[in-house]
Amino acid sequence: MRKKTRVLLEILTILIGILAQWHATEDLSLGNLNISAILDAQLRGYDKRIRPNYGGTPVDVGVTMFILSISSINEVQMDYTMDFYFRQLWTDARLGFKAQTTKIQQISVGAELTSKIWVPDTFFVNEKSAYFHSATTDNSFLRISAEGQITRSIRLTVTAACPMDLQYFPMDRQLCKLEIESFGYTMSDIRYLWAKGENSVGIDKEVQLPQFKVMGHRQKISEINLTTGNYSRLACEIQFVRSMGYYLIQIYVPSTLIVVISWVSFWLNRNATPARVSLGVTTVLTMTTLMSSTNAALPKVSYVKSIDVYLGTCFVMVFGSLLEYAVVGYLGKRIQMRKTRLQALQKQLAEQAKANLEINHAAMAEQGPAHMECPSRGHPAHRSQEFRFKPPPPLKEDPEAALAKKDFNRLCGITSSDIDKYSRVIFPVCFVCFNLTYWTIYLHISDDMPEDIVPLDED
Repeated sequence: MRKKTRVLLEILTILIGILAQWHATEDLSLGNLNISAILDAQLRGYDKRIRPNYGGTPVDVGVTMFILSISSINEVQMDYTMDFYFRQLWTDARLGFKAQTTKIQQISVGAELTSKIWVPDTFFVNEKSAYFHSATTDNSFLRISAEGQITRSIRLTVTAACPMDLQYFPMDRQLCKLEIESFGYTMSDIRYLWAKGENSVGIDKEVQLPQFKVMGHRQKISEINLTTGNYSRLACEIQFVRSMGYYLIQIYVPSTLIVVISWVSFWLNRNATPARVSLGVTTVLTMTTLMSSTNAALPKVSYVKSIDVYLGTCFVMVFGSLLEYAVVGYLGKRIQMRKTRLQALQKQLAEQAKANLEINHAAMAEQGPAHMECPSRGHPAHRSQEFRFKPPPPLKEDPEAALAKKDFNRLCGITSSDIDKYSRVIFPVCFVCFNLTYWTIYLHISDDMPEDIVPLDED
């Protein structure tokens, strides 16, 4: 009896499970049939070529965005690329099903239904290229509420144009925008608005770029007047601030050290011509290469950038160090030529004075000592003879002594060594003053940021 009872209980349990499964399958089948019936009823007689409320008030299309990543900002092409969720919300009363059932408030359907209903012809005005994500399926969905409110969400990657002002590069701040507009419907048919006000745009806090930091964003609504009519336009502007770490390490510090190395020439011997010329030429060529490599990665703009000011000043300092040795060599050469010429002149004068002295001594020796006596003052012959044989006055100063008193090592009051001494002080002082002025001005100017920017931390 016990065995029969157990068998009967097991059979009863199995039958109960089969009945429960059958009822669940039947309920699910009925639910699917109800949803299918609702969708078929909505699309019956539906014309996707006509916008909702055609001929009446314009359709309000709400827009929200959530930026997932910003992959690159290209200064040469003047564009940027970002990946984001793009959501549009509008109302189409023809798709409402509130009167048919009260149990279902919202229907989530696949993206295939998008091709069967009316959707806004939204496009990005400053877009260069864009594509939909389709791994593993199309990254989009469509939701229809009982009142006919439609939410469409798609994932996009868009490369948009971003005109950049590089006047303060690399201490610049760039404001890149993404403009949203209807391609064919004017404001009498479609009006765009931010669905959640100031919170309609969100940015992932993990967004990072190698050379930029995302500071925040701001939203705008405008009306654009074109030849085909007035169009409603939305704009999302993102504020970027360039990080200077790379440029400090790769450009500013090396160029500063190159300038400092050029000052070593002032401490070398003036006669070490190969060393000083090689050092000057090497630093000039190094600065030229650094300037060329820096500008090769930037667009060929017609205005002066802040980095051009710094590198140009460094180049002038290095070139000035090379010219300084040229001035030292020229001054030394002029002093040496002047010294040689004066020494030859003094030697010639000394030889001439010595020859005249010897001639006078010889003449006095031939006349004899009698003619050296003073005759009477009244006889004219004696006065002429006295004048003829009077010895010349002795030289007031020895030519060698006069040569020793002359300073032939100075030209215009300075020597070639004085130029090196002055350069050791003037060049560093000028470069330090330039750096103080440069960093004070450009860091202060580039620190300005629009007041209406929503910081990233508040998103």
